Amino acid sequence: MKIKENNFAFIDSQNLYRGIERLGWKLGFNRFRTYLKDKYNVTTAYLFMGYIPENQDLYSSLQKSGFILIFKPTLVREDGKTKGNVDADLVLQAMIDYNNYDKAVIVSSDGDFYSLVKYLYKNNKLKIVLSPYTQTCSNILRKEAKEKIVYMDNLKKKLEHKKNTA
Repeated sequence: MKIKENNFAFIDSQNLYRGIERLGWKLGFNRFRTYLKDKYNVTTAYLFMGYIPENQDLYSSLQKSGFILIFKPTLVREDGKTKGNVDADLVLQAMIDYNNYDKAVIVSSDGDFYSLVKYLYKNNKLKIVLSPYTQTCSNILRKEAKEKIVYMDNLKKKLEHKKNTA
């Protein structure tokens, strides 16, 4: 009997949200967490995001779905948009936990993760890169992930948020 892998997911939540939004559908986070567990043997799923106090209900819902939330303080830019840059936190957590997982699942299209992906790939610790949106996926990220990249545009049926029908 084959022992299941103990894989960890490191998710850039803003990149995931924006990428799926560009595809024209909403991600069902409950369904996404189940997908990660069933498809990639993800036992621990970190969701990196900027902290906004008004979003407490969302955070509770994500935790109930099985995500571990890692918050970054946010900044309000001059244009009024809120920014919570999580890249360094995601990379740091992937390295802190390096000996605790068999393989990593990276969820982002952001080229800032190319060095992490390159290192994980070289050391046989990369399970897959899930890129939310093909058009905005960094070429350098594609290059380093090689054959271990999957685009989420064909996962709508499996992962789309279903509205409750009463």
